[in-house]
Parts: sequence; C-alpha cells; structure tokens
Amino acid sequence: MQGSRDSRLTRALLVCGTITGPLFFVVAIIQALTRPGYNIRLNAISQLSLGDLGWIQITSFLLTGLLAVACAVGARRLLSGKKGGTWGAILIGTFGLGLIVAGIFPPDPGFGFPPGAPAGPTMPMSGHAGLHALGFFLSMLSLIANCFVFVRRFGSLGQQGWLTYSVVSGVATVALIALTNLFMSWAGVIVALAGAVAFGWVTATAAKLHLELTPAGDAS
Repeated sequence: MQGSRDSRLTRALLVCGTITGPLFFVVAIIQALTRPGYNIRLNAISQLSLGDLGWIQITSFLLTGLLAVACAVGARRLLSGKKGGTWGAILIGTFGLGLIVAGIFPPDPGFGFPPGAPAGPTMPMSGHAGLHALGFFLSMLSLIANCFVFVRRFGSLGQQGWLTYSVVSGVATVALIALTNLFMSWAGVIVALAGAVAFGWVTATAAKLHLELTPAGDAS
C-alpha cells in the first residue's frame, strides 16, 4: 500500500514536468498575439512581464518554475541510485529555480515594448534586469548540461533515439542562443525557438520518466 502511494506521488510530480512547456508557451503565444505593441521579432517573451498585464507572464514564470522544481523531486524519487538520479534531478530543479528568479525580477522595457518604451535596449541595464538575465541563463545552462547528463543515462540503457534527441536539444539550444548575436533584429524569434527546444526537452523527458513507472516503460 505504501509503495503504491509513493508511486502515485512520483507520477504526479513527473506530470508536473510534462506541463511546463505547454503551459509556458500557450500563455506566451496568446499574449504575443493579443498585447498591443508586442513584436515577436524584436521583443523577448520575458518582456511580456511588463505593463498592466505583466502579471500574467510573471505568474507563468513562477508557476512553470514551481512545476519544474516538483518534477525534479519526482525525478530524484524515481532515479535515486541510478544514472541521472543526482545531477539529472538537481539540474531540472535549477532550471525551475532560474524561471522563478526570472519571474520575480522583470526585464527592462525596450524595443518599443511596452508602448512608450525606447526603440532600442535600455542602457545601462537595471539591477532587476540583470537578475532576470541571471535567471534566464541559469535555466538555459541547467537545461544544456542536463541534456548531456541524460545522454549518459540513455546510452547506458541502449536508448539511442533518446540519446540523439538529448544531444540535438543541447546543441541546438546553444546554437540558437549564439545566433542572437548575429541576427539581433530577429532576437525575439530566435530566443523563443531556443526556449521551445529547452522546454520541449524537459516536457518530453518528464513524460519518458513517467513511462518508466508503467509496465510498458519497464519492459522497454
């Protein structure tokens, strides 16, 4: 009976991870299409934290971060003593922590958003914007590192498809972030794509771990 309750709790915690990507991007896409002055080509999703409706994006950051932290607990419960059980869980947790920091500390206005903001970046960057950037990079670096932590796990299990997906996700996230330096006029789109890759990997990996609790997952 106790084992069954523990298994249900672990499942619920891992389901939290599967929600992170869809929740974050559905909220962001709806706002990007409806908020006046927002230009996805120039404005980062983070800038949706600004203005009268900024609380929506702030809530999204905080809730998504908390869901990722819950997923980290589930991953630790499932993988304790196995490959990925320590650093895999920790890095999912720091991914979530970075999102929480990004939600608490908003970015600066800029590139015309919110309406009335400067046409370019705010210079110098404010302290809260610096902390927001720190949260963003903590999330992305955690994700990139974790892709390769799970490469080791998937490789040991002979799961070549998941191994390849993790390598591609880690490399693509780095490449997309680097591209923003070359295509500044498309920085909003490129960073959004990097985020989609990152959140997609967390969502898919959480779903994969959830399957490992099922007979089908055990048999694979």
